[in-house]
Amino acid sequence: MNKKCQGGLDDRCRDRNGEIRRKNSATRIRTLRETYGEDFAAGYRSDMKLDTLLDITGADSLSQLLKR
Repeated sequence: MNKKCQGGLDDRCRDRNGEIRRKNSATRIRTLRETYGEDFAAGYRSDMKLDTLLDITGADSLSQLLKR
């Protein structure tokens, strides 16, 4: 994490307008499992990208997916 950044949700930085940055849609499921645990997106390949998982599940964002 950038040392100049104020920590936000899941240690993500805030954009200049103050909103917490979204996870990059090219983030791999294996990387997200490091943060959310090995059971995150169980049944899906670890090399799948977040945007593909969101399309398959019909979720609009990672936050929405986590709430399910």
